[in-house]
Amino acid sequence: MVKDSKNTKAAEPTDAGDGGYNAGMAVFSYIVGGIVVWSLIGWGLDSLWGTRWLVLAGAILGAAGGFYLVQMHGFFKHRAENPGPEPGKPHKPSK
Repeated sequence: MVKDSKNTKAAEPTDAGDGGYNAGMAVFSYIVGGIVVWSLIGWGLDSLWGTRWLVLAGAILGAAGGFYLVQMHGFFKHRAENPGPEPGKPHKPSK
């Protein structure tokens, strides 16, 4: 059985141009998700213990946790390693 040489080639990743969008959505979901989840936990503890400040503490803790997860997953690393063209110089696309 003879295989077609075009089909046996491994799939190469293509640059669809949405990597920044996906990373941005991940950053957004980590931070907003952390704020929402920990605010709800703080609200529940406020209701249980009769306090009024745990919602705010939960929101701050959730935001800090979201930023921590973003940093640990390295969503900011790409821009630091590949800053792009210098300001004022035109971008030369690679072939």
